[in-house]
Amino acid sequence: MRILYLLFAVVFLLFQAAPGSADPLFADTAECKSQGNFCRAGTCPPTFAVSGSCHGGLLKCCSK
Repeated sequence: MRILYLLFAVVFLLFQAAPGSADPLFADTAECKSQGNFCRAGTCPPTFAVSGSCHGGLLKCCSK
């Protein structure tokens, strides 16, 4: 019977949602993605141009 309580606790922790996990942490990342662009480390692909920064300046915002 004690295992049932332990199992319930483990299942509860597995299915617990992380608050705010879907929200972007940086304003520049949210702005980049709202314009339909994407963030990338390093250079943008050949048909894309750098249009800003993401993640506080660590990544580049690539646009078509």
